[in-house]
Amino acid sequence: MTSSLKVTPTQLQLQLIFMTVSTADVPPVDMSPIVRDYLLLGLRFDRLEDGFVDAYTGDPALRRSVENAPTPVPQDLAVEARRILAALPSSGLAPRRQEFIASHVRALECSARKFAGEDVGFIDEVDAYFDVRIELADEETYRQAHRDISALMPGSGDLGDRMRSHRMGEELPPERLNDCVDAFAGALRERVRNQFGLPVQEQVSFEVVTDKPWSGFNYYLGDFKSTVAINADLRQHTSSLPHLIAHEAYPGHHTEHCHKDLSLVAPGEAEHTIFLVNTPQCLMAEGLADLALGAVVGPGWGVWAQEIYADLGIRFDGERAERVAAATAGLLTVRQDAAILLHDRGRSADEVAEFLQRWLLLTPQRARQTLKFLTSPLWRAYVTTYVEGYQLLKAWLEQGPDTPDAAAERFTRLLDEPLIPSQLRRDLTRA
Repeated sequence: MTSSLKVTPTQLQLQLIFMTVSTADVPPVDMSPIVRDYLLLGLRFDRLEDGFVDAYTGDPALRRSVENAPTPVPQDLAVEARRILAALPSSGLAPRRQEFIASHVRALECSARKFAGEDVGFIDEVDAYFDVRIELADEETYRQAHRDISALMPGSGDLGDRMRSHRMGEELPPERLNDCVDAFAGALRERVRNQFGLPVQEQVSFEVVTDKPWSGFNYYLGDFKSTVAINADLRQHTSSLPHLIAHEAYPGHHTEHCHKDLSLVAPGEAEHTIFLVNTPQCLMAEGLADLALGAVVGPGWGVWAQEIYADLGIRFDGERAERVAAATAGLLTVRQDAAILLHDRGRSADEVAEFLQRWLLLTPQRARQTLKFLTSPLWRAYVTTYVEGYQLLKAWLEQGPDTPDAAAERFTRLLDEPLIPSQLRRDLTRA
């Protein structure tokens, strides 16, 4: 594997740290003025849109100072972002820290202009937020995916009807959800502890919620603890629940937060105490989380999950689930294409809803529900984090020797290092 960064500390050293660390051992962070300005800038966005700061585990005095200040003016935030960008080269920070902060400040500058009412093209908006340039996919990819899915669905009628019937057969009874969550969380946690390391005091609390637009959500609380909420209103499926637990907890979002707290925050890189919506962090985190089950279990995850379900008395065809997942992967870019058509190609909401219904095999109601997410002013670009994040990180992980140890080392780098999309593209170019 070709790389411009070295892992510091080494994976073995980190394993030893994970076995012995206590948060009481972590020294207070003495941050540079430019890092403090970056944190204050990010925190101010939460005053404009609650939830813009997904997680903050830094100095509480900074957050209090923002909460006690007048509501910020978006134009002023854009000006401050440009000032920070101009000051970074003389900040004294290491080049990789400058590059990380600069990519996120550019994203915030674009968000500030959007909050101020400026009309920013969708593809340009995505580029500024997530450090990627997107384009429409080839619809032949979707036609091939439909052919692959059709070959796996019984019968010969409408493909959408057959796919929905298959999904109904995979629905978990709501009263069994807690048992299944506990079983998969426990199994995955042990694998992650052995393969990638976890702090001894880390903890994930799972709670079942209702009346939410998502299927699962990780709330990182700091101190190596998270709460993962799972939505019972959206029926959970046997094939997707293992992915959900891996995505939100082990070795996904929760594990990444724990690793970066130790490898970056503890040594003094305070810029990683904040996690902001619509920044490159999101693309990296969602890509990592979507690849999490494959990283910790690998090919054969279906049979692995089948055995866990069997212990719970639940039927699950793991081999078939893997084949269906591989076939439906060809539809990954549909929602991103829908957003491009809606926001940059002038297609009407009705046309885009039909596009979603056709290619994703959705009911009209589900297509309209998906369209709501794509029309949210704050979240309309976020679909790219799943699409481009998965594709970019998958390509990056697949470079280099095809051995279990090499694959684990590459995934550990994603957990530990402050990587951004442009750096991964440089690595791929060199490879």
